[in-house]
Amino acid sequence: MKEPFLSAVPVLEKLESAGFEAYFVGGSVRDLLLEKEINDVDIATSATPEEVKQLFSKTVDVGIEHGTVLVLFQNKSYEITTFRTEAEYEDYRRPKEVSFIRNLREDLQRRDFTMNAIAMDKDGNRIDPFHGQESITSKVIQTVGKAADRFQEDALRMMRAIRFVSQLSFRIEEETLHALIDLVHLLEHIAVERKQAEFDKLLFGDNRKQALQLTLQTNIYSYLPGLPGKENSLKLMLEYNLDRLNTREMWALLVFCLKIDKKEIEEFLRGWRIPLKEIRETQLILHYVNKRFEAGWSSYDLYIATKKIFVSAEMLYLVIKGIESNDTIEHYLHIYEGLPIKNRTEMDLTGNDLIGWFNKSGGPWVKEILLKVEEAIVEGNVGNHKKVIKEWLMECNHN
Repeated sequence: MKEPFLSAVPVLEKLESAGFEAYFVGGSVRDLLLEKEINDVDIATSATPEEVKQLFSKTVDVGIEHGTVLVLFQNKSYEITTFRTEAEYEDYRRPKEVSFIRNLREDLQRRDFTMNAIAMDKDGNRIDPFHGQESITSKVIQTVGKAADRFQEDALRMMRAIRFVSQLSFRIEEETLHALIDLVHLLEHIAVERKQAEFDKLLFGDNRKQALQLTLQTNIYSYLPGLPGKENSLKLMLEYNLDRLNTREMWALLVFCLKIDKKEIEEFLRGWRIPLKEIRETQLILHYVNKRFEAGWSSYDLYIATKKIFVSAEMLYLVIKGIESNDTIEHYLHIYEGLPIKNRTEMDLTGNDLIGWFNKSGGPWVKEILLKVEEAIVEGNVGNHKKVIKEWLMECNHN
């Protein structure tokens, strides 16, 4: 037993001392067996939500209709969910009705994959009625019970299966894969936000290339925003060394391979419900990648792009060009770190300085000169000192 399980053991003991069963469940138990980093734990109990709330003084009803209560205990928070069964699903995503039960096995039986249907008690003993540990050892993704039933209950599970291929480098069991192919059309019922969350994780998994190949093999791509009919673009994406890219760079590469017009990039990414800030970052990365095909980075380009964007743009450029070395990134980072300023707020010049020097009222000319001075400082043509800048401007104005 290790953290964060150890800190949560008193929560289980408190539930058990009141006569209830309580176990660690789900992804945290799976990741413990995989020796992966674990950030938080989920707890399942035979206690009803009301009984949980009576036991703990600080709780939040985060999903009480589905049996989940957030418990604040010893400066930490834990999601505690009552054992439950789920009636017929609607919209291929949500159960019409949830029934609270006292039986752990029935609760585990409703879960998606065998590797996620393992429970562990406070002493580290595991309850594994569906052979999830065997699946983990064999690196197999297999549904609990009939795959067709699990996917018809919740169609998003099909994308979760592919995402786990990417994250865990597991393979999908044959019956599970066949059911996925047969029922992939049910993904049309799933909200874009849900698909985006799974696809985002898929794009950053260690085995992302195999997962993307499976999106083609299973026809999942046809039910993703902007990707129907784009099989060749996705195949092009698979030709590159994807392991070097982060998630935002992967999205930029996808747009690059789709050959989306510059004016339509925002529309495509909005179709995925991607936040505007991330859309802007993707657009900037692609802008500088296109500039990079024409020339190297100027000092001013590095400055305007900012470190985060230029490093991503250069990395994507190297991947597209098939250049394995990161030497150019190190070269341009060295130049960037040596820039006299990293932000215009660091300029030893204000608009009021200009108005006083030139004895003129404010107007567009102030912004134009500020930009001119900013670029001159970055390029090393003038020092970042008020007196030096004034002399340089007067000389330029005189000339």
